[in-house]
Amino acid sequence: MRHPALIPLSHDHHHALALALRCRKQALGQLKPLGKAGLCERAREARNFFSLHLAAHFHAEEAALFPMIESLGAEQGPLIDRLKHEHERLRSLVDAMEASDGLGKVLFEFGDLLESHVRREERELFALFEARIEEAEADAIGRRIKALLAGHG
Repeated sequence: MRHPALIPLSHDHHHALALALRCRKQALGQLKPLGKAGLCERAREARNFFSLHLAAHFHAEEAALFPMIESLGAEQGPLIDRLKHEHERLRSLVDAMEASDGLGKVLFEFGDLLESHVRREERELFALFEARIEEAEADAIGRRIKALLAGHG
């Protein structure tokens, strides 16, 4: 069971994993509508999900969660650096979905990276948070995450 501070992020992760699967299947021609129409439809769905959920989600992680994990010690740096890099790559892939050329490749890469990123956060980042962050501090971070997700931070 996730710490209550992380539940809003885990909720987004659940939906992100479903989207990641649809993006990969669409790119492989396993979802209808097939072809360009299907790719464009899935790209539109991914861009919408990003703007409605993932942009704020990334911001909340980068502003509230990542600094707290980094404060645990230098050994956490590589994980946080990798997650930040993945956020940047996912943002660039969403931007690349505006073009119609190579959309299948972009959608597949987006879905593949989104899934591995979510799983890394759930298995490594969140586990570290739950094991090392004191309860009062965790609750404060949870309030900050909720405020950021609501656009109040």
